[in-house]
Amino acid sequence: MNSFENHGVPGFSYTVVDSPRQPVTQDTNDPVPDLAAALRAVEKVLQYKFGRVELLEEALTHSSYTDSACYERLEFIGDSALGLAVSNYVFLTYPNLDQGQLSLLRAANISTEKLARAAVKHGLHRYIRHNAAPLHEKVRDFALAVEEEGETEVYGGEIRAPKILADIVESVAAAVYVDCGFDLKASWPIFERLLEPLVTLDVLQRQPQPVTMLFELCQKERKQVNITYSKEGGYNFAYVFVDGELIGSASAKQKENAKLHAAKDALQKLSYNNGCKVINVDYYSELNDSSEIDGAKHKLHEICGKKKWPKPIYRTEEEKGPAHDKRYICSVRVETATTQLSAKGEERSRIRDAENSAATTIILGLQQSNKVRDKAQRAIFVDVRCPVEGCEENWQPKILRNFLDDEVRKIWEINHEFWNSEDAQVAGSGESSDLDKKFDAKNPTGHQDGN
Repeated sequence: MNSFENHGVPGFSYTVVDSPRQPVTQDTNDPVPDLAAALRAVEKVLQYKFGRVELLEEALTHSSYTDSACYERLEFIGDSALGLAVSNYVFLTYPNLDQGQLSLLRAANISTEKLARAAVKHGLHRYIRHNAAPLHEKVRDFALAVEEEGETEVYGGEIRAPKILADIVESVAAAVYVDCGFDLKASWPIFERLLEPLVTLDVLQRQPQPVTMLFELCQKERKQVNITYSKEGGYNFAYVFVDGELIGSASAKQKENAKLHAAKDALQKLSYNNGCKVINVDYYSELNDSSEIDGAKHKLHEICGKKKWPKPIYRTEEEKGPAHDKRYICSVRVETATTQLSAKGEERSRIRDAENSAATTIILGLQQSNKVRDKAQRAIFVDVRCPVEGCEENWQPKILRNFLDDEVRKIWEINHEFWNSEDAQVAGSGESSDLDKKFDAKNPTGHQDGN
């Protein structure tokens, strides 16, 4: 059922459409070419019926679509309207927060990354009118990446958000604001639905702030961090220097957002170790279509979650070819408790596929390292004394594995370089290694297999 409301603006009213928002799935990322259908769909998403539907039509039109006015004027006012509305919200919701914390909350709720995710969440990316083929590819790749995310990514995820998605949210918000007679109070319920879920203080505290992380990391490494700014064409630019070297940079309408993204860029490029050994995985440096793992990105994400490792970090290393035939090479980095694994994938026509190729390389590399480890363990077991009587007649590596000395196991797990060491070579030759002797000292009686 629909309800009509008046908000104190003479001659003004709007309709709230009582229609539940349908979640976006992987099957619903294709554009909707029918303008009338697109306008109706967006009104349902907003639960708002436009008095001047031409405002919404303009809000969904990119400058590459030359048959009607584009969204740039609306985007201009929408940026300010959303900023003020969110400022009011955080100010009233958190009366005890200081100016700095309020600024962080506002920035988190109106950043390009946040607004772009709102566009995908509500399916607005399907209704953009444009004539730029590369734009569709970027938007689709981002939408699919967002669907794989868990908790709201306050500071951005694996793929940087295409600016057009944030622009669309701002222009649609502006269309509502203008249609509401420039009444911010009347517009806020629609804005709030458009931005849901809003980033709260709890969410912000659960996800470390990139600038803070950068300074803490460099302080541990005794490195000097300096962030500088410039402004051009309505955009703020932030530059991160570490010990005088330019490491990261980013741009955004809001200075605080530019700073956040520049810090995140610097953190990724620093490939910080925290004392860990960095290993380039090249077991499968040349993958073909048959060896690539379907859904490797998702599987790698699950592996990291189960092992309580941080999320994998992807980067686009190379971009080749003309606009109509782009090719990409991506890399991925996984940080374990004591090691960082890094791998490049094969060249692909889509960023998403290039990232999947890199994820495949890491997964196959992990599988290969496990096989090497198991092979070395089985070789060592031949020389390890077993405390079980009669084991020589029914010896199996899996039986001996149950009696593997905990201290020795711990050494093997911690020392990742063991498998390329002399001990590993000795294990394969049948000679007695230092680890064997350590085990023998713990188990002085028993037999030696093969004697």
